[in-house]
Amino acid sequence: MTVTRRLALRSLFALTAAAFTGGALARIARTPRSGAPAADAPPDGTFDEMYRGRRIQGRPAPADGIEVLVDDRPLHLMRCADGGYLTPIDHYQTYPTPLAATRAAVDELGSAPLTRFAAAHGVHTGRESAWPTHGRTSVI
Repeated sequence: MTVTRRLALRSLFALTAAAFTGGALARIARTPRSGAPAADAPPDGTFDEMYRGRRIQGRPAPADGIEVLVDDRPLHLMRCADGGYLTPIDHYQTYPTPLAATRAAVDELGSAPLTRFAAAHGVHTGRESAWPTHGRTSVI
């Protein structure tokens, strides 16, 4: 009787581990490599478009950087070691291009305006959060 119980528990554990592993591997397979350019990314990194009702712009800046604006407000982009980009709005995931990072920031903001703190990563007055929490946005 204990042998069948052990066998049933082992089988259940193996099925659970296989399901979680398969789910994780499927997510990894769908995620693009950070260093790979997006199909719609311009080669020089400049862009100027309307995205979800907001004007997003990017242009080269001094010292091999890029200046990004969302509705004429600056958005700080950080370059990662893997070649991708991230923003203080969504700083948990890297994106392959500045355009993809800017679009993700706009997606995260929703209808809230971009705060002035999103331009200067880490600047904080103590009154309000420099970074919005996911699901809630710091509006200034």
